Amino acid sequence: MNFQTELETLIRARYPILYVISSEEMRVQNVIVEIAKKRQKKVFEWSYSTGIVPAGTSIQSHKNRNAATKDPLMALDQVIEQVEPAIYIFKDFHPFLTKNNFAIVRKLKEIALHLKNSFKTILLISPMMEIPTELEKEITVLNYPLPSREDLSELLDKIIADVAQFKQVKIDLDEAGRERLLSAALGLTLGEAENVFAKIIVKDERLSGDDVNEVFAEKQQIIRKSGLLEYYTTEDSFSNIGGLSVLKDWLDKRAAAFTKEARAFGLPAPKGILMLGVQGCGKSLCAKAVSNQWQLPLLRFDMGRMFGSLVGSSEENVRRAIAVAESVAPAILWVDEIDKAFAGSQGSGTTDGGTTARVFGTFLTWLSEKTAPVFVVATANDISQLPPELLRKGRLDEIFFVDLPSQEERKDIFRIHLNRRGRNADGFDTAALAEASKECSGAEIEEAINSALYDAFYSNQEITTESVLVTLGQTVPLAKTMDEQINRLRSWAEGRARNASVPRDLHKASTVRRMEL
Repeated sequence: MNFQTELETLIRARYPILYVISSEEMRVQNVIVEIAKKRQKKVFEWSYSTGIVPAGTSIQSHKNRNAATKDPLMALDQVIEQVEPAIYIFKDFHPFLTKNNFAIVRKLKEIALHLKNSFKTILLISPMMEIPTELEKEITVLNYPLPSREDLSELLDKIIADVAQFKQVKIDLDEAGRERLLSAALGLTLGEAENVFAKIIVKDERLSGDDVNEVFAEKQQIIRKSGLLEYYTTEDSFSNIGGLSVLKDWLDKRAAAFTKEARAFGLPAPKGILMLGVQGCGKSLCAKAVSNQWQLPLLRFDMGRMFGSLVGSSEENVRRAIAVAESVAPAILWVDEIDKAFAGSQGSGTTDGGTTARVFGTFLTWLSEKTAPVFVVATANDISQLPPELLRKGRLDEIFFVDLPSQEERKDIFRIHLNRRGRNADGFDTAALAEASKECSGAEIEEAINSALYDAFYSNQEITTESVLVTLGQTVPLAKTMDEQINRLRSWAEGRARNASVPRDLHKASTVRRMEL
């Protein structure tokens, strides 16, 4: 049942007070006016600046203002006095539904009883839900959905038709480009989408499928205003990551999972992955690269921001952060070091009154039940801190184990970092460097190159294979100092997680060979 059908059903069933959560007042009002015409009812609207006036009255029209009914109590009295069938739209009424406004709350409760025997309905429109306990049984809540792809497509057609008369504006939208633009705009309100399309046209005097970054910038505003998530802009791509071929191939195959063709094929949106493994081996870099590869906004979920001092505020912060992520979907939600975020959730009852456990429960429930196309990328270093509930199938699509890079992967990593620093990797003996960097992580290899660059700059010389070998010789890999923990991690991952670098069959064969030895 779509929103309009459900709303009409509730009005016909004489539900007295309906509460619609939406930031798009005009879209909701247009739906209500359409229903009212069909049911032969009048429509009035109320706001604190105009009082009760016929729906659609211009704010500049002073003669149609009803100063007496600006007061909420007077406005509710007029609802009772009205005899004819009507729908009353109250805009931003939520500030008056607090405990301090007990007279208004009581008045609404009495009106609810009166409206059940009439053909009148009160409809509250607000961007947030604020319902006092006294009215919980009298109010029915509805969420007005954000524009669908079809709604955005109609808007785009209208804008293209409007600018067709201006010859200097070039419309360069093929089917694929149009699909990219509409996918990027999903999660915006119609007003926000209209603004960003207009901004692209004014700025570039053209509209094409390559303008998705402007749409992401609009979504960045939404994230910034929430204060709970961080919006990451990244230039990293899979070409900047050495090795991890299995993980990159898995992600490549799902790059088009949010397209119209994927939906027509019956593909569900991917849920997410958990990457666990040795520190400094590219897990966080992969999360950033996915955003660039899939052309989706990357949101960082910082659990430290979620915890508040008031009882219940932490869980509410998580719900708000999730709601913001869903509002800009399709998107990627990056939960870095999730093992630290939820460490101690099992003993939370004795350490923090159960707050961590409740926050973790809220997040897990969302992972299991989410329908919005939000792809979760979680990273972890310590499996002993991971709650077992997180690893259950159905919450995430796959668990990948990211091990220390192999000989060939280390050669790739050296090539990538040398080329990024303006050096031709072909002039270096990457095979010797890879051999000398056994048990080094990608981060340690990068740091060795940086140290060699500092030494070379100080000596007014150029970096060479020998200078990098010197800094490698001075490096003590984390794998040596944390040998036991890494071996324990490898043992746990055996049979429980996919190796991010080695295909299943080869991984199984190498395991058998180790057992034979």
